Amino acid sequence: MSLHEQLYRWTAEQGLDRPRAQRLWFLSGLGQPPGDVLQRLRLGAAGLAAGLLGLGVMMWVAANWAELPRSARFALLQLLLATSLMAAWARPAWRGALGLLALLSLGGLLALFGQTYPTGADAWQLFALWSALALPLCWGARSELVWTPWVLVVVTAISLWVHAHAGFRWDFETGTLGVHACGFAALVLLCVAMALKPASEQAEPWAWRAAVLLGVTALSATSLGGLFASRVQPQFWLGLLVLAGGLAAAWQWREVYALSAQALALDTLLVCGLARLLLVGQRGEPIGTMLVLGLVAAALLTASVQLILRRMRGPEGSGEPSDPVDPAGAATAAQERQR
Repeated sequence: MSLHEQLYRWTAEQGLDRPRAQRLWFLSGLGQPPGDVLQRLRLGAAGLAAGLLGLGVMMWVAANWAELPRSARFALLQLLLATSLMAAWARPAWRGALGLLALLSLGGLLALFGQTYPTGADAWQLFALWSALALPLCWGARSELVWTPWVLVVVTAISLWVHAHAGFRWDFETGTLGVHACGFAALVLLCVAMALKPASEQAEPWAWRAAVLLGVTALSATSLGGLFASRVQPQFWLGLLVLAGGLAAAWQWREVYALSAQALALDTLLVCGLARLLLVGQRGEPIGTMLVLGLVAAALLTASVQLILRRMRGPEGSGEPSDPVDPAGAATAAQERQR
């Protein structure tokens, strides 16, 4: 939960009047210019540099594949991996960027091994092994620069596993319901794990947000595939059930990011389901039906936004929303009271 959301929550739970709420917002420094802009720029530049360096080395190896001997390829990537790991251990201030470089180097090394010594394994096994071997690295680095791409690797492994065990087809039928259910469960566990992982150096939980966004996207795509099949498949109803459970959990913990993402996905599935119900078998111009769908979509979106705002601002979601406080006005009022 961000500082902005916590201030609204504390104001509602403590029943603060407007002067006290303004004083609270002034003391929080939310209306003042951020003091860590330079640190964020350095972090972003370090992450960009590490990513470009790691990808550049792998692209260079791929471009010179025929000229480089086998031992040189392995030695180059192994040297890059070992150097980045030792530098991350020796320089804690650079641990996030160097951990990202080590994560990319590890993936390139595994890909090189798979191309040099083909084993016939599925693609998902490479990403699963990559994520498993990189987990201690992420745990030790404790940086969102490492956790966030690791989440992308895990989601890729889950998606490729579902594709492989569904017959290497992106089909949505009753026979693949168990496979998709396991994929949904793995995505939910990933989101829970990112919520419970050790605190990172950065305040923003980018890894958790990435897990929620990618999980909701994968779940929604699978549910829509089940909806628009020749006959509505159970994947659609399973997706609705999982999203409803996720919304209940996010509602309980007042997680506005998860609430917003899952509410939008649920609204999309409901509108698409209504569209299939109304448009299948319809003859003539569907202008009236499209108007009804637009009105229903607008109503669902409005209701979702109002419920989320009420939950975040009101006590236990039942009271009236608190009046928003202007940080600039709060600072002026606090200065006048001090004079």
